[in-house]
Amino acid sequence: MKTLKELIAEKKSVFGIFSKTNDPMFIEIMGKAGIDFVILDCEHGPNSPREVLPLVLAAKASGLNAVVRVGSSSVIEIQRMLDLGISGVQVPQVQNEADARGVVKSAKFAPLGGRGVCCNVRAADYSLKKRQEYFSGQNSDVAVIVHIEGKEGFDNLDSMMDVDGIDIFFIGPNDLAQSLGCPGVSHKKVQDTVNEIIAKCRKKGKHVGIYADNVQSAVKYKEMGVSYVACSTDVGIFARGCSEMAKGFGGHG
Repeated sequence: MKTLKELIAEKKSVFGIFSKTNDPMFIEIMGKAGIDFVILDCEHGPNSPREVLPLVLAAKASGLNAVVRVGSSSVIEIQRMLDLGISGVQVPQVQNEADARGVVKSAKFAPLGGRGVCCNVRAADYSLKKRQEYFSGQNSDVAVIVHIEGKEGFDNLDSMMDVDGIDIFFIGPNDLAQSLGCPGVSHKKVQDTVNEIIAKCRKKGKHVGIYADNVQSAVKYKEMGVSYVACSTDVGIFARGCSEMAKGFGGHG
């Protein structure tokens, strides 16, 4: 199975879905449907590391790259999720160079960072993987993704792009709109800021990611050169599907 970083190099743009459930069947369905990655959401989702583990296993079994969006940049939170053997860690509300360096330090083993060491975890094949192979593989293969979703993060983007070890700068349009004092993501000021972030990252040779509400928006971002597009959520897709079925039958909702 190719890593998320390998898929991006090969396909130029990968497509995923946010997951807020804790049912492995939803995750397996995504993999079988041909989705490239799933973001297991522990910021706006109810899952703990123990609940995430079966989801990671289901993703692996169906050829789906599992990324975890942690709730914060907490050292222990990042470490516990990485120990599960995930394809990438996604950190919200990264606002400045110091924040970015802190994420890299937590996510990378020495000499690139200071991630805590335990070789009896799934990421190390429960101690069956050679130590140096484990350390180097995690440092090279696991994607480190930081959110740019506030005015401060936008203002400090140039300096954050100089931090080694960050693979994707992910735009969170909804939080960005709130931070800019705009009523929604369609506001011109928000869209202009999104476009500027994409342009800055591409000019610097950095991968950029974004959340899209629908496939039409996702395709637009792909055509703009966005490498990592997360579209909708599993619960949202299911809710809209159920609502459409109910309306089609003549129900209400």
